[in-house]
Amino acid sequence: MALGTAGLALLFLLTAALYASVGFGGGSTYIALLALADLDYRLLPIVALICNIIVVMGGTVRFQARGLVEWRRIWPILLLSVPAAWIGGRLVIDQGSFLILLGFSLAAAGLLLLAEPFFRKRGDAFAEHRAKQFWLAPTIGGGIGFLSGMVGIGGGIFLAPILLLINWSDSRRIAATASVFILVNSISGLAGQLAKSAWGQGTDIFLSYWPLFVGVLVGGQIGSFLATKALPEHWIRRLTALLILYVAGRIFWQQFG
Repeated sequence: MALGTAGLALLFLLTAALYASVGFGGGSTYIALLALADLDYRLLPIVALICNIIVVMGGTVRFQARGLVEWRRIWPILLLSVPAAWIGGRLVIDQGSFLILLGFSLAAAGLLLLAEPFFRKRGDAFAEHRAKQFWLAPTIGGGIGFLSGMVGIGGGIFLAPILLLINWSDSRRIAATASVFILVNSISGLAGQLAKSAWGQGTDIFLSYWPLFVGVLVGGQIGSFLATKALPEHWIRRLTALLILYVAGRIFWQQFG
């Protein structure tokens, strides 16, 4: 890899720390960094999803312990997202199509992060309408889950702004919901990705890229500590959005420039 395993592991550690501090897994940035490191595109989603699982597992446990995970309200979102993530992971697509889809996904994620303050302000206007739409949660979950499985992004970075826009709950419970969503869909998407190779790549990936997994494990713990110290969330989101948009631009330039 062009960046070197040690350098990439350090970047993964920093990414995990930033994302964990705001309740996300970091899949969008992991996969972006891996794409810039010229990793085989077929391995990008697998490595990113494993990192997602490592980071958000601890966050989900913490949210559950604090009573912020409302399973009664979360299960409709997961109803279609879990099978959709598996189906998305199972799809075989060529490298060019994958990178274009990844670029658009990263661009959308970055713009959603930048627009999140707008969603917070507009949320009340959608509250009454949202309450009457019982189909809304499964539809949102299914669409994001399918995309997540294909490109290796847990989907929380898409889900959280949408839930803010429809005034689904307060920001802490939305962060908890996004954490659960990322965990469950990353597991489902990873199963779909590994099923394409009859599960043969799993052991090789763990042996080859274990420094990255150690990096996100350490970074996730640092991020949890930063969250408890009230690190300014809006600056983290803005810096993350700019990084994601930069990588999306690089991918588009490589494909169309």
